[in-house]
Amino acid sequence: MEKAPVGFSLAIEHYPEEDGRWLADIPALPGVTAYGRSKKQATAAVQALALRLIAGRLEHGEAVPGPMNVSFIAA
Repeated sequence: MEKAPVGFSLAIEHYPEEDGRWLADIPALPGVTAYGRSKKQATAAVQALALRLIAGRLEHGEAVPGPMNVSFIAA
């Protein structure tokens, strides 16, 4: 029987700044915060940062932070 891929979700919080920029933050991953000129740009930047953090941790055999389990299923 083939197992379904494991997935995970991370909540992104958005905050408008007084200068018109947007701040996007992932509370489950401390330090993963990014700014953008728009809410969409801030979201894209924080998603990319989160993926780089997770990839780096996996590459170095470190624990993946946050409330997630990441596993890979060989086909």
